[in-house]
Amino acid sequence: MSETTETIFSKIIRREIPANIVYEDELALAFKDINPQAPVHILIIPKKPIPKLSDAGSEDAVLLGHLLLTAKRVAEEAGLTNGYRVVINTDADGGQTVYHLHLHILGGRQLSWPPG
Repeated sequence: MSETTETIFSKIIRREIPANIVYEDELALAFKDINPQAPVHILIIPKKPIPKLSDAGSEDAVLLGHLLLTAKRVAEEAGLTNGYRVVINTDADGGQTVYHLHLHILGGRQLSWPPG
């Protein structure tokens, strides 16, 4: 996949389609998942269109760290004081369906392991 591939997340970043945005800064956007898999299910996306984690390079190290710190902040703001899970699905076998790197924050209930 090319970095210029258009996705639903690109349209959310440009505000061409609505989303329930809970956090935004110059590098990232966080919004509630429209098909939640837990009581709290928030997606965090970089504004830079990286199709999947395996496409990220060393030049993305600061951005990747920022996404994890954003996940921590968004989870705290969502009140996930008993814990939460951060998931990055990568490619078909990893369950990725939208080819724009994104982190899932899942919480609000006890999560089982293994996940699937």
